[in-house]
Amino acid sequence: MTDVAASAAGGERGALATDARGSNWMTRFILALALLVATLVAIDMGMDETFGWDARVNCAAVDAHIGGLDPYFVRNLKDTKLSYPYLPATLDAFRPVCAGGFLVTHYKPIYLVLALISALLLPGLGKTRPGFRDVALRSLFALGGFLGFEWIIATGNFAILSGLLTAASLALLLRPAQSGGGGGTSLVPQLAGAAVLGLVTSFKLVFFPVLAALYFLPQPRGRKLLLIAVAAGMFVLPILASLVIYPDLFRSWLSAIFGQIPGQHSPGNEVNPSLLFLAQTVADRIGLAGSKPVVAALYGLIAIALVLAPLAISVWRMVGASRPARKASLLQTLDDWLVDHPDAAMRITVLAMYALYLCAPRLKEYAFFEVALYAAVLVVDLPAALMAAVLTVAIAIPTLASVSGVFMDGFSQLSITLICFWLLLPRGPSGGPASWREPQQS
Repeated sequence: MTDVAASAAGGERGALATDARGSNWMTRFILALALLVATLVAIDMGMDETFGWDARVNCAAVDAHIGGLDPYFVRNLKDTKLSYPYLPATLDAFRPVCAGGFLVTHYKPIYLVLALISALLLPGLGKTRPGFRDVALRSLFALGGFLGFEWIIATGNFAILSGLLTAASLALLLRPAQSGGGGGTSLVPQLAGAAVLGLVTSFKLVFFPVLAALYFLPQPRGRKLLLIAVAAGMFVLPILASLVIYPDLFRSWLSAIFGQIPGQHSPGNEVNPSLLFLAQTVADRIGLAGSKPVVAALYGLIAIALVLAPLAISVWRMVGASRPARKASLLQTLDDWLVDHPDAAMRITVLAMYALYLCAPRLKEYAFFEVALYAAVLVVDLPAALMAAVLTVAIAIPTLASVSGVFMDGFSQLSITLICFWLLLPRGPSGGPASWREPQQS
C-alpha cells in the first residue's frame, strides 16, 4: 500500500507540475498580448486629431437640433458631408454627451475609459468573483478584439456607448449564473438587463434579432418570454417616441436612411462587410445581383450555413445527449436542459447573441467592438490550448497586422470573427469546446 500511495502522490505532483507549466506559459502569452495591444492603443491614441468624424457629425446634429435646424439634412451640419443616422429621440438624449464640445475635443481618452469600464462590467459565467487573469482577458478583448476598438477610435463612433450598455445588460442578465440560482432568483435585475439590451438594439435597428437569444437563459419559458417582451418593448419605445414627439424629424430620418434626400450621404447605401454583402457578391458573380429575392435567399443560406446551423447542431448535440427517456416536445426538452445546466445555458445565450449579431445585414467595422465584448465573456473559461487559439485569431493576428501597417478592413474582421465563432462552439455532449461546466448539483 505504501508503494501505491507513493506512486499516487508522485502522479499527483506530476500533474500539478504540468498544470503549473501550462499556466505559466499561458500567463506569458497573455502578457505578450497585453504589450502588443497596449502598443496598438498607444499608436491609435497618438494619431492625427482629424480623425473622429462620427463624433463630430453626431454632435453637429445635436447642435443643429438645438438651433432649430433639421439635423438629417447634411447642409445643416457643420464641417461634414456625413449624415446623422440615429432616431430623432437620440438628439435630446445625446445633449449632455455633446455639451460644450468636450467630447469632440477629448473623445479618445474618454472612449478608452469607457472601453475599460465595459470590460470591468462584463460578468463571469458561474463565478462570484473574477480573478485577475479573467479581468485581463476581458480588457484585452475589449481593446484588441477584432480591431473593433481601433475602428471606434479612428471614427469616434458612438458604438462605444452601445458597447457600454451591452456590457451592463450582460452583467444584469447573467447575474443568476453568478449567484448560482435558477428560476428562483430575483427577476428585477434580468428585467433591467432585458430593457437595457432592447434599448441598445434601438440604436442600430438591424441588431434587433439579438433579443431572441434571451430564450436560451436558464429560466422557465414564461419568464424568458417576459424578458423578450420587455426587451422588444424597449426596442420599440424610442421608435414610437420619435414618431409621436418628433413627427417631422421622423420623416426626415426615414428619408435620410433610405437615400431619398438628393445630393447627400445615405447610411443605407454604404457598402458593409456583412453576410448580406457576401450574398450580393455571389449573386453578382452569377448575374443575378438585380434580383432581390435571389439575394435574400442567398443571404439566408449563407447565414444558416456559416453561423446558425453550426450553432444549432452544437447545442442540440449537447441537449440530445442527456435527453430523458420520457416523451416530451423538443422545445420542452430544450427548456428543461437549459434550467438543469445553468452555466452552459448562460454560455449558449452569449454565443447566440454573438451569432445573431454576426448575421446582421449591416455590420460596420466599429461594430466588431460589441462582438469582442461577447467573445470576452466566453473566452475566460476555455481550456488553455483553445484559449490560445482564440486569442491568436481574434487579437494577435489582427493586432500584429495593424501595428505593422497592414490595412484590415471589415471583411478581414468578418473572417476572423467567423473563425473565432467556430472555435467557441461547444463540441461533444459534455457541453463545451473541451468541456464546459457540469450541471449544478442540488
